[in-house]
Amino acid sequence: MEDPISAVVGTFATSFGISDVTMQLLIGSLGLVLMSFSFHRHSESYSKGLAIISWPFIGLFFYLYSGHFVEISDPVLIFMTAGALPAGLAISYWEWISDGSEDDTIVWLRGFVVWSMIPYYVVFGIPYLNMAFVQFTAVSAELMLEFAGFSGYEIGSMMIERHGEVAIPVSEWGGNRFVLSEPLGEGGFYAPMVNDEGESVVAFILACSALQSMAVFIGAIVALKSVHWKRRARALVIAIPTIHVLNVFRNAGIVWLTDTYPAWSLSGMGIFDFAHSYAAKVASLFAMFLMALALFDLLPELHKHVTKIMSPVVKLRQFLT
Repeated sequence: MEDPISAVVGTFATSFGISDVTMQLLIGSLGLVLMSFSFHRHSESYSKGLAIISWPFIGLFFYLYSGHFVEISDPVLIFMTAGALPAGLAISYWEWISDGSEDDTIVWLRGFVVWSMIPYYVVFGIPYLNMAFVQFTAVSAELMLEFAGFSGYEIGSMMIERHGEVAIPVSEWGGNRFVLSEPLGEGGFYAPMVNDEGESVVAFILACSALQSMAVFIGAIVALKSVHWKRRARALVIAIPTIHVLNVFRNAGIVWLTDTYPAWSLSGMGIFDFAHSYAAKVASLFAMFLMALALFDLLPELHKHVTKIMSPVVKLRQFLT
């Protein structure tokens, strides 16, 4: 059964003569633009109203991804995306009833969302950057495998999967490479990796680059406008390279496991799905938790904001127990 919210969005997309993917991007873009004005003009009288309007749009944007993650059975991302819409509505209500006592935290939260979305939007929307991130991710994994003694892997030609069309080599694609002008399919730009027997093992896409994780920390750090830029820059220098290195280990491990144990199965789940959707996700979330603890020591202001945001969850837990 189709999700009713996705169905409504699909109906609007059809009425405007655009694809569901394009409609989703427009929803996210509108929310991002409104939230950007709200964050950077937070002293203006209309900033609170813009934030109240933009939170549901941003929540809906991420919520619409949940259907895809249901299809690929990714429980972590299902939970995170499905919860985005109710979270957006809840924060919008929090903005509405706010009496100004937590203005700093609310403003930081706006900036966190803005500067988490901007890096991903820029990379995703500029094909040259998109392909560069994908290629860099694939090359990094290949080098790590060779360093570990697992040679014989090669990266195939860059491919593109457009919405509703079969994948073709990028060399045959005539689209604009400076600004993405057409919706991409599930794979988007991807680089296949083959083993020494010429068999395709995995395909690296933008999501494999850990750009989302990097964007989360970029947003959390950049949004701390009261903190001197040198302290923020120091935190970014620590966080971003560390995430990349951990992601290289993750990707190399998934490639090796997928190629070495192709027949492995657990309740009908193959080794790739288990390693990618479960084992690697748990390890990544734990690594991000440790990273956050380290940054809290360097940026206590960040810890203060996160604690305030988590306080309703803590109170609810205390109430239920």
